[in-house]
Amino acid sequence: MLKQGNAVDRYFKITERGSNLSREVRGGFATFFAMSYIVVLNPLILSGADSTGAELGIDRVAAVTALVAGVMTILMGAWAKHPFALATGLGVNAFVAITVATNPGLTWPDVMGLVVLSGVTMLVLVLTGFRTAVFNAVPPSLKTAIVVGIGMFIALIGLVNAGFVRRIPDAAGTTVPVGLGFDGALVGWPSLVFLAGLLLTIALVVRKVKGAILIGIVASAVLANVLEAVFRIGPSFDAATGTANPQGWSLVVPSMPDWKPLDLSLIGEANVFGAFAHLGTTAALLLAFVILLSIFFDAMGTMVGLANEAGTVDADGNIPNVDRVLLVDSLGAIAGGGASVSSNQIYVESGAGIGEGARTGVASIVTGVLFLLAMFLTPLIYLVPFEAVAPALVVVGFMMVSQVSKIDWDDWGLALPAFLTFVLMPFTYSIANGIGAGFVAYVFIRAIQGRAREVHPLMWAVAAAFLLFFSIGVIEQAAGV
Repeated sequence: MLKQGNAVDRYFKITERGSNLSREVRGGFATFFAMSYIVVLNPLILSGADSTGAELGIDRVAAVTALVAGVMTILMGAWAKHPFALATGLGVNAFVAITVATNPGLTWPDVMGLVVLSGVTMLVLVLTGFRTAVFNAVPPSLKTAIVVGIGMFIALIGLVNAGFVRRIPDAAGTTVPVGLGFDGALVGWPSLVFLAGLLLTIALVVRKVKGAILIGIVASAVLANVLEAVFRIGPSFDAATGTANPQGWSLVVPSMPDWKPLDLSLIGEANVFGAFAHLGTTAALLLAFVILLSIFFDAMGTMVGLANEAGTVDADGNIPNVDRVLLVDSLGAIAGGGASVSSNQIYVESGAGIGEGARTGVASIVTGVLFLLAMFLTPLIYLVPFEAVAPALVVVGFMMVSQVSKIDWDDWGLALPAFLTFVLMPFTYSIANGIGAGFVAYVFIRAIQGRAREVHPLMWAVAAAFLLFFSIGVIEQAAGV
């Protein structure tokens, strides 16, 4: 057991933040289990071919995804000293795969070069103090709204990953986009795993059992593997046959696949200026701008939410070592692009570890080491399906949403932007969209209230940038991009 006051305790401020070594280790494991799915999901998202027909390769993407996540998360823990884990950002990777990579003439190295360029730009903004200044310019109520929005978002991610909430096919001819389970009913053993895990986790949290979230994940994973071994449930969609199975596992089927050799050959393949040669300067800059804005504010919002949940924010709303946190996040974007797995950023699933009691960088070091092990032991990740992790995300979402009472509801100039912020995050499946809508609304309302002088100049600049961000489709169409 780590003694209070020794060098490690003082460096990470473990006792000062009200934690201990066992909590940090449990938190590190909980965060890893909550976000390990990215090692499986990212290769699927980036599995398409570029304009030349070349593919990145599922095995190669999986290995490098784990490697970059492990290195950057350890750096976050050892240097920035926060329990924030990093991995390839969902949303950014989808945009890269679906929107950027489909441009005629672009190759995967060109695409990842744009990610690197965005990361370098963000690094410059951090080093010049601009990114920190923007963070400090945000009113407290909007910062709280970001926390609440991320809580709602992370809960929705859990519900969707578990199949408890599903998208209603457009062919249904209904204006309702989502519904309960399949055709309004919960079906299949995976739903049972989620419900059993959710009830168990709630019971353990309410009873204040140590390790409640981690116990819930492990117990759910064990149940999932038993059910799969007995009933051979299979995936919700079989890519080989093209058939759907509403009663199957959402992505990860509990199993022990074959071992494959480690392949890290994607590292260093990015071509930073390739997109400019193939698309032209204007089109390439527009794509880089959208990537930059997304990773810039996704990370900032996630950082605010997690730090508030961990209780590491001081009385003035400041986060310790915030410059280091943002610097590591910027380096994650560069490293992810340079390794051809897309931008790495702080993960909202880090909330699972924080909910387990993690308060320092020790938890991140544990999570990072587990990612490095996963690089060699990828098959073990398949033992934990989404349905086993989803209950933890729902419970952590509740913990974060509970801060909604801190918003100043009497001031509509703050309340309405706050509302738009936390509503649009889950509804658009994007942290950046929620932040952007809230910032624009805040500046607009203050202006029509005759209180424009109260708005920090940086908020005006950021609101203008988000207006450009939301108008990017119109701009691209007008420019013929």
